[in-house]
Amino acid sequence: MRLEPYNEAMDKLAMLNEILAQNPNDAFARYGLAIEKASKNDIEGALSDFDLLNAQHPDYTAGYQMAAQTLVKAGRNDEARQRLLAGIACAQRTNNTHAQREMQALLDDIELGI
Repeated sequence: MRLEPYNEAMDKLAMLNEILAQNPNDAFARYGLAIEKASKNDIEGALSDFDLLNAQHPDYTAGYQMAAQTLVKAGRNDEARQRLLAGIACAQRTNNTHAQREMQALLDDIELGI
């Protein structure tokens, strides 16, 4: 009998997709799926899930922040700038000063070309 190698990433994707199939509005599962896709360099898939997350849960600050970081890694700084501005507004709305400072620092880096 031949065993297939354990593929943790596929298990995470399958698990998160199963959770979302049962509850499409699960913000944490949607965020996790986007993060997992981003870690596998599925930029468009990750951004699609971040878009859905932010549409369904506009106060989920981490979604904006991680979408912006994903865009920066992909060299898409203009798009990242827009996500950061929306994320900073979200952080202000939700009084998340830590996330606001982190996103402002990333925005400053983009503006300086770092």
